[in-house]
Amino acid sequence: MKQRTLAREVSIKGSGLHSGDAVTLTMKPAPADHGVVFRRTDLHGSPELRPRVDQVTNLVRATTIQSGHAKIQTIEHVLSALHGCGVDNVIIEMDASEPPIMDGSARPFVNMILQGEPMEQDREREYFELDGPVSVTRGNSSVIALPCDEFKISCTSADDRGVHTQHLSLTIDPETYQSQIAAARTFTIYEDIEELLKLGKIRGGSLDSAILIRGDKIISKEPLRFKDEFVRHKMLDIIGDVLLLGLPLKAHIVATRPGHAINAELTKVLFAKLEERRKGGAKKKEKPVGPAVVLATETSLDIRRVLDTLPHRYPFLMIDRVLEVKDDTVVALKNVTINEPFFQGHYPGNPVMPGVLQIEAMAQTAGVLMLRKISAEGKTALFMSCDKAKFRKAVRPGDQLTITAKLTKNRGNKIGVAETQCTVNGEVTSSAELMFAIVDSADIE
Repeated sequence: MKQRTLAREVSIKGSGLHSGDAVTLTMKPAPADHGVVFRRTDLHGSPELRPRVDQVTNLVRATTIQSGHAKIQTIEHVLSALHGCGVDNVIIEMDASEPPIMDGSARPFVNMILQGEPMEQDREREYFELDGPVSVTRGNSSVIALPCDEFKISCTSADDRGVHTQHLSLTIDPETYQSQIAAARTFTIYEDIEELLKLGKIRGGSLDSAILIRGDKIISKEPLRFKDEFVRHKMLDIIGDVLLLGLPLKAHIVATRPGHAINAELTKVLFAKLEERRKGGAKKKEKPVGPAVVLATETSLDIRRVLDTLPHRYPFLMIDRVLEVKDDTVVALKNVTINEPFFQGHYPGNPVMPGVLQIEAMAQTAGVLMLRKISAEGKTALFMSCDKAKFRKAVRPGDQLTITAKLTKNRGNKIGVAETQCTVNGEVTSSAELMFAIVDSADIE
């Protein structure tokens, strides 16, 4: 895909959310390989700032970058619009320290970009592609980035009381961004306003530029633009914050209660990987198949060792931990949460874990057992057949699934048969007899 810039310059006027200052923002075309650059025309010498994560200085309710005496705050909505619309090269001139907040969404900036008519340039676009999973955690928030050949976000937004919990998963491209993400507005909790004002924040904020949540009530000058507008705005912020990497991203981001601080933490980890790769110190891209050896001395496996052992990845890795490995038996654990993508359609209003996915969890657990019993390097367990499957009890969000597999047959370390079952709180939910084969990983690439 080719790099893109604008065919003509476009401008917009408004006031900053936190500073309250009047500002004119102008986007101008830039040559190929130029990247995104902010220019403070109100400061002596019109200093320029490149939005990169190593320039970030403040993340309290906004993303702020600074270079020398020049600072720009609340850049996430502008960056989100550029990233979402696929614009690589642009000069952004501002005569104040903060872009206009407008209606609290990225839609005004998307309209600017469309008015400026994005055009292809003569250079290929460079992406940052992950070669392995990356995760960061901050309190009850977490963000995971997984290797993916496109840019996808699965996000869960929630407040401390769990009243406004929302989940959404989308593959991000310009069409999807413009129709499903850009119009989502920023929001705040009523109880946070006084503290934010004490911090010198939201001096330019109003119901014209944000949604206010007070208890169970949603206060807004217009109806919600989406029934799940909050999680869509969280995704909007992620799209803007990860552009601080300096390149568009190909990855699947799985976020729970994200915010600017944890988004920046993830971007810092990605940026370090990018810098290492540019210096030639990055390792060769790892293949998604080809599990590591399960050592005979290992009696349990954490999630990292499970990922080492099995080729499965989100959303099809069905075990979170191996609790016990002993002789011909293995016991594994699957935490079933409302964030599971299959609950969106199975079934709306009455979420139930599909029986076929319980069988998959049993098959993966049995595969770990078989791989432990042989020299497993370069091997993968393939599910072959299922017999005597029974489903006794529904598995729902919040359940902790305990999966047990016992190897009953082993034919030349190539074919295995296992008796398996899933339980919740000691009650059997499902059981089956499974057959699987051990093959060379190279044979299934």
